[in-house]
Amino acid sequence: MDWATKYEFLSELVKSGEKLGFGDNFFLKFYQAFLYNDRWVLYLKGVGTTLVVTLFALLLGVLLGAIVALVRTAHDQQKSRKNIILGVLNSIFKIYVTVIRGTPMMVQLLIMGMVIFSHSRNFTFVGTLTLGINSGAYVSEIIRGGLMAVDGGQMEAGRSLGLNYIQTMIRIIIPQAIKAVLPALGNEFIILLKDTSLITVIGGKELLYAAQGVMGRTYEAMFPLLGIAAIYLILVMIFTWLLGILERRLRQSDRR
Repeated sequence: MDWATKYEFLSELVKSGEKLGFGDNFFLKFYQAFLYNDRWVLYLKGVGTTLVVTLFALLLGVLLGAIVALVRTAHDQQKSRKNIILGVLNSIFKIYVTVIRGTPMMVQLLIMGMVIFSHSRNFTFVGTLTLGINSGAYVSEIIRGGLMAVDGGQMEAGRSLGLNYIQTMIRIIIPQAIKAVLPALGNEFIILLKDTSLITVIGGKELLYAAQGVMGRTYEAMFPLLGIAAIYLILVMIFTWLLGILERRLRQSDRR
């Protein structure tokens, strides 16, 4: 008896009032959650959307975070003459970081989806944008901490070699800072991957959205939720493994 035939047989038994054993009941609910009508395709599409959202939110967060960190670090490292433009940008970025870190992600998503982009139907894009902006605030503080932790003599050494401020930051300061903050950045990226599940509240069609769709059809929550929990866990483990490879290669480059 193949799985589809077994499912039909067990379904008829349930309809007739028969009580199933643990094994048959487990099979019936598992089949309903993942195999019936090729429902596994919904989860697969959800994984694809989750990875795409994570990738673009990650790129936006790193770009935004790096810009904020560099501007705020440059402002803090000014000595005698204060640059007015840097001062204004620093104030704006301080407000940005304070507001983003001081309000819940869920509230930010609802504001973006139901207020700022209330007429947009591209909920996944709105969610990606919100996640990127949120991540940028945290990434900026991580990178800024790494930049400030680099010994000040490194900057003076670069300037003494004839490099300007930007060249010194790119060639000397930033590479050292990235190595120091890579574990913290990796942790932030993992949090970002898991936070993609929140865009469901504004209609984003990612992994949790797929599970909710199956739950609405089967009236059974355990298998869809446990299934996506396992998928998130596998994705995080893969990401952690890749991050570990990157860290080892950076340590090897330091020894050369």
